[in-house]
Amino acid sequence: MPGSHAMEEYALSFWIYMGVMSVFVGGAMKKILASHISAAPSLLVWLGLLLVLERLCSLCLPALLGLAVLCAACCLVSGRSSAAQTLSAEGKAVFITGLWGLVNNAGICVNFGDAELSLMSNYRGCMEVNFFGTLNVTKTFLPLVRQAKGRIVTVSSPSGEQPFPCLAAYGASKAALNLFINTLRHELEPWGVKVSTILPSSYKTGQSSNLAYWEQQNKQLIQSLSPSLLEEYGEEYLLETMELFKAYSETANEDFSPVINTISEALLSPRPQVRYYAGKGVGLMYFIYSYLPLSVSDRFLQQLFVKKKVLPRALRSQSTSHNNNNNMLHK
Repeated sequence: MPGSHAMEEYALSFWIYMGVMSVFVGGAMKKILASHISAAPSLLVWLGLLLVLERLCSLCLPALLGLAVLCAACCLVSGRSSAAQTLSAEGKAVFITGLWGLVNNAGICVNFGDAELSLMSNYRGCMEVNFFGTLNVTKTFLPLVRQAKGRIVTVSSPSGEQPFPCLAAYGASKAALNLFINTLRHELEPWGVKVSTILPSSYKTGQSSNLAYWEQQNKQLIQSLSPSLLEEYGEEYLLETMELFKAYSETANEDFSPVINTISEALLSPRPQVRYYAGKGVGLMYFIYSYLPLSVSDRFLQQLFVKKKVLPRALRSQSTSHNNNNNMLHK
């Protein structure tokens, strides 16, 4: 029947349309989560292709021909995205007389714990390595990088922009580093120098996978606290913090290839991004942090990183006293 045939054609066109939507909108969202704001031009191209193909399939193409166009477009887009362009290495590294690329990758986390419990020496130690160390190296080699119109790539941390619990000293040093690098990016633009920041997820580096290290850090923290602070927080509160950090470090990624590949792209890409997110979940975390309400992003961060259950001893005592008073009033 003519009506039945028309319905079948409509149904096939509808599923082709849904295929186009799934491929292009899904690809656009993937680019947003991977590249954040810098994906806006690519996003517009993807959405433009979506509209063109949708109109072709619905207005002037038979169903089978529309399906062929869809497959060809997907292959074309996939091929272009997988073949990333890189600069020629010729002339980019001239020893003694020039320097094309500088990669800053120094970082240290001295101790851990609540901001109030961290010693001033912990704050100074993190700042000395994470900020002043990178500052010193960058200023030393900057004249050579400027002459070569080269690249500066700095591995930082999401904790420099988001309030990770128990990482105040480390996060503050990374926040100072992020602001310095971002300011440098503006200042070096007239010189033709490209500056990129890499924000990786959690990886097993240094002492993070050494369980004895965490126990030693906790012991040193207890010994350094004043009796009043130790009484208010309690050793069980500090012990839980240590156990949470140990558990988190055990789940850290051992494969550094996402970070290495990102560094290579930042150095060799004709148009490097201002910031890169290396590792699973970082793009999603920044999407939530940037676009969702603060209450949602705070909740997500607390659930993702250090999910504490033990209250400080002083707060537990207050809660117990309050409950006892309520019980007395109801009797």
